[in-house]
Amino acid sequence: MAVHPVGKADQIPEGRHRVFDVLGKSVVIYNIQGQYFAFLNYCPHQGAAICRGEVCGTNLPSGVYEYAFGKEGEIVRCPWHGWEFDIKTGKSLVRNDMRLRRYEVVVTGDMLGVRI
Repeated sequence: MAVHPVGKADQIPEGRHRVFDVLGKSVVIYNIQGQYFAFLNYCPHQGAAICRGEVCGTNLPSGVYEYAFGKEGEIVRCPWHGWEFDIKTGKSLVRNDMRLRRYEVVVTGDMLGVRI
């Protein structure tokens, strides 16, 4: 698999994301605390552009009548049906058998590339 340059790291400020065309595929790259995570810009549930979803946090496992909120800025919520995915892993928070298609981000100096 080859690395395809997409742009400079400073094009995606921390806590933000940007969509790139890589080999005809829409790829979204998220910057979370200086780490970059790339995914096919496609929700596996019904095909929404995942980049249009809200980046947020979620409720964490907690005791009865307790509510713990966490992972702020690490969850993307599908804009169509609200399915939540962990940006660091691509895994669905609802279904273990569903995840976003993830690509490796290669950082060389100040340049970003995606391995496809």
